[in-house]
Amino acid sequence: MKSILLSFPVFISKSTRNITDNAPLILGFNRNSRFSYRSKNENTRSRMIRLRVISNNSKEDDFFDYENDESDSVAEFQLVPQSGDIEVGNFHADKLEEKVDDEITQVNLKEVTYNIVFVTSEASPYSKTGGLGDVCGSLPIVLAARGHRVMVVSPRYLYGGPCDEKFAGTTNLDCTTKVKCFGGVQEVGFFHEYRKGVDWVFVDHPSYHRPGNPYGDIYGAFGDNQQFRFTLLCHAACEAPLVLPLGGFTYGQKCLFLANDWHGGLVPVLLTAKYRPNGIYKDARSIIVIHNLAHQGVEPASTYSNLGLPWEWYGTLEWIFPTWARTHPLDTGEAVNILKGAIVTADRILTVSQGYSWEITTPEGGYGLNELLSSRKFVMNGITNGIDVTEWDPSSDEHLSSHYTADDLSGKIECKIALQKELGLPPRLDCPLIGFIGRLDYQKGIDIILSAAPALLQDDVQFVMLGTGEKQYEEWMRATEAAFQNKFRGWVGFNVPISHQITAGCDILLMPSRYEPCGLNQLYAMRYGTVPVVHGTGGLRETVKTFNPYSEEGKSEGTGWAFSPLTRECMLDALRMAIKTYREHKTSWEGLMKRGMERDCSWDNVAAQYEQVFKWVFMDPPYIT
Repeated sequence: MKSILLSFPVFISKSTRNITDNAPLILGFNRNSRFSYRSKNENTRSRMIRLRVISNNSKEDDFFDYENDESDSVAEFQLVPQSGDIEVGNFHADKLEEKVDDEITQVNLKEVTYNIVFVTSEASPYSKTGGLGDVCGSLPIVLAARGHRVMVVSPRYLYGGPCDEKFAGTTNLDCTTKVKCFGGVQEVGFFHEYRKGVDWVFVDHPSYHRPGNPYGDIYGAFGDNQQFRFTLLCHAACEAPLVLPLGGFTYGQKCLFLANDWHGGLVPVLLTAKYRPNGIYKDARSIIVIHNLAHQGVEPASTYSNLGLPWEWYGTLEWIFPTWARTHPLDTGEAVNILKGAIVTADRILTVSQGYSWEITTPEGGYGLNELLSSRKFVMNGITNGIDVTEWDPSSDEHLSSHYTADDLSGKIECKIALQKELGLPPRLDCPLIGFIGRLDYQKGIDIILSAAPALLQDDVQFVMLGTGEKQYEEWMRATEAAFQNKFRGWVGFNVPISHQITAGCDILLMPSRYEPCGLNQLYAMRYGTVPVVHGTGGLRETVKTFNPYSEEGKSEGTGWAFSPLTRECMLDALRMAIKTYREHKTSWEGLMKRGMERDCSWDNVAAQYEQVFKWVFMDPPYIT
């Protein structure tokens, strides 16, 4: 792959010829701004290709010539923007008698593309503990496929086990940068892998090399989680577009940074307080993406000096705990809040659903930041996450014993029987099978399930739960399984194949979360024809429409049940309504399944909404200059 630096707004490909025998060439462009040619003469040894670049701002045209002396009959160029957004248009390939190959398409592109930098503490498949890893592992690939140049910056976690093989495809860039923070100079390195059109960049430092997961181990959270490790990440992420020659060229200064949660929250602050005052990143923009407002990166005020920021910017991160939240009478409540600093300095704010963008402006859902968020709601949007429709596809899922589609649901029946046998439950098609997948903690509403389980299990139902978390709930699952051997199964831990099998084999998925910024399990369930019963909050309320058999024109609508408020009685009422519909109204139930399966949950749909926000963020000057 050869790279050509683009520095003009309009590119026109002119005729190409073989310099030895004039053999015709096939020329074309694809969606990733890649430019290819193939000789029709396989014996050709030397080929010259010329790209003519016409500038509206220059009287002279520029030409890029490339001669290939290799025996290969295919050469490919990647058009790499020098920095920022470039409007690409007016591509004209020479008229050919033969059809261009499917992979090489002639297109007219009149889209604005951006140099996008994701900053995240996790990105699947390299690291993942939840939905953040899914988003930052999937969305960049789709944006790259839509023509953007995309980099993902994340730590290079090494656990000393088989998981380290996930970084086997990365290469050391032999490029280090020095970060001034925590009272000294820290040196970090960079590893890189170009995969699926995305530059995956991993920040390397000894603090990321330890057993456990990205945030802790069997003894609890790492002590340097809150600041040191992710302060290094943010500083390194700001340097990466300037110093890393990926594909032969750096990303440059006109970048769009997507800082995810508090772990990347220092990036907007650094752009504002450190770089722009020195004339760097003047044309860059930043967006803070809030996946979970409950985690804000709060530390004592005395730690501000560790962050590598000028003292005059202390007020941006200053945080005062209310009196009731202080530890003792002499506690002044003074702290620094990284996420608060990101909200103050970012050019725009995104959340992972429209419902959550409203909830975090309320006292109940704002975790002390509701007034600040309300003051910036004119630049705040919510975009519901998508899912990987290739990994989560009931017609081809490798973890399922049978496959099925919305047009042929017979395979789902076989999946249910296989799941019942796998878990040791009596195989019964007439018995509604209810599932739960998630953490066993207060947020997920496990206490509501615990209080409702005795009444629910008196009905003719089967219930299976998969998850890990608080020990009291794990012990409750084991005790309940012993008491209801033919009705309940509790799988303590997490298992990917079993999670897919539960999603496909169950009839109903239960999600009584107290708050859910977006939620993915309900999207997986609908994709697999499993009807969700959820608490109407955040992304759950937005994605699950309550079943209405009496809608206009006599056509039923809805994809599940969203109940509110979150009480034992409301949850039981919703579950019993779902169970009754399953047993007595088969046609309506099948309609629920098919409407869920036909819902567009793809990342491509989500990426189009992100692109609209990208346009908005560059319409205005930086929020703080």
